[in-house]
Amino acid sequence: MKTTLTLLAVGAALVLPVAASAQSAADVAYCKKLATLWYTYYDIDPPTNVAAALNTCNSSSATAIPVLEKTLKDGGFTLPKKM
Repeated sequence: MKTTLTLLAVGAALVLPVAASAQSAADVAYCKKLATLWYTYYDIDPPTNVAAALNTCNSSSATAIPVLEKTLKDGGFTLPKKM
């Protein structure tokens, strides 16, 4: 019984971080919409933080979205609706 509980605890410790970092398809799609806006209307090299956000829409959209939203809002753009 003790071994089973230990194995369950170790298994949960390994699985929970992976589940927490999973990207939702809606977040990735929204991030790509924001990236498309950037590429469509800006004809300059992006600042470092924006370049990082543009490059991480697929892998880390939760951190990329706020950067892209702020940049686009500051530029006077209306943001697309989230899915």
